[in-house]
Amino acid sequence: MGTALVIGAGGVGRVVVHKMAQNREVFEKIVLASRTVSKCEQIASEIDGEIFTDSINADEVSKVVSAIEKWKPDIVVNVALPYQDLAIMDACIKTEVHYLDTANYEHPDIAKFEYKEQWARDEKFKEAGILGVLGSGFDPGVTNIFVAHAQKHLFDEIHEIDILDCNDGDHGYHFATNFNPEINIREITANGRYWKEGVWYEIPALSEKIDWNYPEVGVRDSYLIYHEEMESLVKNIPNLKQIRFFMTFSEKYLTHLRVLENIGMTSIEPIEIGNEKIAPIQFLQKVLPDPATLGERTKGKTNIGTYIKGIKDGVKKTYYIYNVSEHEEAYRDTKANGVSFTTGVPAMIGAKLVLEKEWKGEGVFNMEEFDPDPFMTELNLRGLPWKVLRIE
Repeated sequence: MGTALVIGAGGVGRVVVHKMAQNREVFEKIVLASRTVSKCEQIASEIDGEIFTDSINADEVSKVVSAIEKWKPDIVVNVALPYQDLAIMDACIKTEVHYLDTANYEHPDIAKFEYKEQWARDEKFKEAGILGVLGSGFDPGVTNIFVAHAQKHLFDEIHEIDILDCNDGDHGYHFATNFNPEINIREITANGRYWKEGVWYEIPALSEKIDWNYPEVGVRDSYLIYHEEMESLVKNIPNLKQIRFFMTFSEKYLTHLRVLENIGMTSIEPIEIGNEKIAPIQFLQKVLPDPATLGERTKGKTNIGTYIKGIKDGVKKTYYIYNVSEHEEAYRDTKANGVSFTTGVPAMIGAKLVLEKEWKGEGVFNMEEFDPDPFMTELNLRGLPWKVLRIE
C-alpha cells in the first residue's frame, strides 16, 4: 500500500480520486491538491473514507516540493494543466518521488505540445532513482497500450496506425468543451499533422475529414488533428510506415468554433483591457460551462481505439482495438462525464501498477514502453473494457 498525491481537482482529478478510493488496498492514503482547495473538498465529500485535501500552486517548483515533503507520497499523479508538467516533474526529481501524468507539456505562450522537454529530464529521473510515466490517460495512454498489445500479441510488424476518438455525447449546451476549454481549443485549432515514411506532414486545421463507422455508435465526421501520442509511437514502434489521429466534431460544434476563431476569441495573444492584459481564450474559458459540471448533463457514448495494419506470419492483418464507454455510467460511478472518466481511470491504473511494482524502472517512459498485459487486465476490471475487432 502507498500514498498518492493527486494534483488537479477538475473532472479528471475527480475520477482519479474516486477510483483510487475504490482500491484502498493499494492507495492507503489519498491526498488531493489544487489551487482552489474548495474544489478538492467538494470531491472529498463525495467519497466514503478519508481523503486529505490541500492548496497548491503547481506553477512553482518550491510549492510542489513543500507539498511533497508535507505529505510524503510514494507517487505524484499530475492531472493539473499541461503548462505545469515541468514544474511538477522537477519537484519530483528534487524529492525523489515517482511521477505520472496524462498529457504532455505545453508552453503557455505557444500553441504547441511535444515531449522534448519531458524526455530531456530522463537522465535526472535516473539519477534520482525514480520512474516517470508520461501520458497515462486514454489518448495518450490507453491508445499507446492498445498498440503495445497489438505489437506483442497480434503482429510481427505494425505498418499503419489510425487513432480514432469519437465522443458521441450530448450535454445540451449550444457550445461547451469536454475538458479545459483553453487546452481543448488550442489543440483543435492548431494545424493537423501526420507522419508517413519518416516525414511529418502539416495541413491546415480541420482540413481533412473522413466518415468513420464507429462500432456501437455509427458513422461520424472525423477530422485529422495532431495528438501527442503519435510522437512517441513513431519513436518506439519499429517498422511503422504511417500514423494519423482523427477526432469527431459535429457541424454545430465546428460552426461555433469558426465564429469564435473569426472574431479573435480563440487567440492566445494577450490584449489590454483597462489596466489588465488577458488572452481572449482565457476570457472565453471563464464564460464557457465548466467541464467538471458536465457529468450529470451528458448522455451518450464514447468510442476510442486504434485501427492497426501490419503483418503476422507473413500475412497482412488489420485489427481495431477499442473501448466504448457510456457517459451516464461514468457519472453513476464517479460523478464525472465519460471524457473525464476515460482519462482518469487509466491514470489511476498507471499509478496502481507503479505502486504494485508491476511497472518499474528509472527514467522517463511513455506508455508503450511498458508491458501492456497488466494494464489491459486492469482496464477490464476498472470500467473500461476493451474489444478486438478483426477487420481482415
